[in-house]
Amino acid sequence: MSSSSVKEDLKEQLASLVAQARRHPPGSPQRQKLLTQVIRLTQGKLWKENTPYYQDALQQTWLYFCRNVCDGTTGQAYDSTQGSVINWLDAYLKRRLQDFYLQQNREQATTVPFGVHQSKSGEIGETIDPIDNIPATPQAPPILENLEIWVQTDSDMELRSTHIKGRPDVNCQVLILKRLPPEVSWKELSKDFGLPIATLSSFYQRQCLPRLRKYAEIEDLF
Repeated sequence: MSSSSVKEDLKEQLASLVAQARRHPPGSPQRQKLLTQVIRLTQGKLWKENTPYYQDALQQTWLYFCRNVCDGTTGQAYDSTQGSVINWLDAYLKRRLQDFYLQQNREQATTVPFGVHQSKSGEIGETIDPIDNIPATPQAPPILENLEIWVQTDSDMELRSTHIKGRPDVNCQVLILKRLPPEVSWKELSKDFGLPIATLSSFYQRQCLPRLRKYAEIEDLF
């Protein structure tokens, strides 16, 4: 089978799964199961690049998927007539990467570099995505809701005990909750905690994201 045929088959399969998921109410096990299949088929096929803020942008993309693939909770719902799920997610992922790139350049032009990548989300200067200005609804999608419950519960105390040196109040539990939609920008977090953006962002990428990915793999979410 040719590469184009495989891609077309995958496109049709993903569109079918999304259509089936929409027939079930939000939060139902049936919808959750179908969306998990979409995530499994899509994972590893999205745009990739070697940048320090890629994982942060990818996390935002999966959260956007959870909120908008069926119901358009924070933006326009996925429309299969406009392209495949993969193309839809790639377009969003590339916009987030561009946001991080522009913000990094902006920060480097106005601040003394810390030698570690500085990044934040949402405040991107000239190119603002209108989707980001739409307030999040109180009703979180099931995947996001389960993630939030896991972080808040922190049954083994691992998230709370993993913190920036000398700052037990700035730990993985706090930062992950702050970065879930509607997320708090790195600039605000820097001001709240009295720490450089670079310190917070670096800690988040080194300590928080790996734990998020581990949880997602165990739960078969992403």
